[in-house]
Amino acid sequence: MIKKINIENLICIGSIGKPKGLSGEFFLNSYSYPKENILNYSNFIFENDSLIDFNISYVKKINSKFVAKIEQINNREDIKKYTNVLIYILKADLPELDDNNFYWHELIGMTIVNETKNENLGIVDDIANFGSNDCLVVKCTSESIDNQNRLIPFIRDIYIKEIVSKEMLILVDWEKNY
Repeated sequence: MIKKINIENLICIGSIGKPKGLSGEFFLNSYSYPKENILNYSNFIFENDSLIDFNISYVKKINSKFVAKIEQINNREDIKKYTNVLIYILKADLPELDDNNFYWHELIGMTIVNETKNENLGIVDDIANFGSNDCLVVKCTSESIDNQNRLIPFIRDIYIKEIVSKEMLILVDWEKNY
């Protein structure tokens, strides 16, 4: 069933992987952290030219992988058409966090400012993990102190001093020359 849902109200939590078996099952690629969090949701929306709301029969974990089945799809050839299709949930379905915690998607677009020199370093364009910790991918803007893109480790109280969500602002201890 096709629903009229604004993509701005959705968050991508996974994608359809390759088919498994002959009955329409597929490997589910989880983008949530930890990956098992995808098991907490039951209302999935798929993006394949338009937004499609399929009924999920089940999602189960087999070893370290997730396998899912869509009610309306009962064979390998039909599910194969949806390989690599993105899977969304409504942002409203995410659990509430306390005031000092944020979902990564809430940080995207926030302005990064050096707290001691009040220098605009850019905006959060993405969040990446290179193994040891998450990093804010900071993209320069016309208001930035310079035209340098940056990676700032997301380590609270060391580099990330304060997140002011109402002002879309992150105060950091990060020099422009780092």
